[in-house]
Amino acid sequence: MANTSSEKPTVHKVKITLLGSRPPIWRRLEVPTTYTLRELHDVIQIAFGWEDYHMWVFETGNGRWGIADRDLQIGSAASQRLGRTAPRTGDRFRYTYDFGDDWEHEAVVEAITPAEPEIAYPRCLTGRRTGPPEDCGGIWGYEYLIEVLSDPSHGEHEERLEWLGLDSADEFDPAVFDTAEVNKALSSLATVLVKT
Repeated sequence: MANTSSEKPTVHKVKITLLGSRPPIWRRLEVPTTYTLRELHDVIQIAFGWEDYHMWVFETGNGRWGIADRDLQIGSAASQRLGRTAPRTGDRFRYTYDFGDDWEHEAVVEAITPAEPEIAYPRCLTGRRTGPPEDCGGIWGYEYLIEVLSDPSHGEHEERLEWLGLDSADEFDPAVFDTAEVNKALSSLATVLVKT
């Protein structure tokens, strides 16, 4: 349940998986229950290495939320709290980023727990694999990009290196994930909920 002002602050532990990724690309995050979906969007962008260039939407049991757009039937994500959208462990919802590349993510609430003293939230607990670069063509385009980068004789190899701003394919490892790097990036959003 969402916490009220008389209750101690709680956090949602949420696993977010990029659908269609093989092997799976995912992040396990802890975010304040009181966060809006707009704030959760910012956390997801950082956690996956996105640059927030494109439209996005959360699809939940109580509606579609993003940048309000009456024609697309999207309500304001800034008006919808995580604790209301997903009040129970096991709740699921979708997050889609970039309606062209169509990066679909599934979010599963794994736990709702009291915030720990002196811990800053949001934070990333763990994850797997590098997030795809912006505008690479969706999950199929990302798989193709990895194939091209792994084959120096491929006709597009040099072009893709240049597009990514790399000197060598060794500079891009899709298997790498660095929790500390994500948390450093999240630190601009983080705040301690329980002080001792």
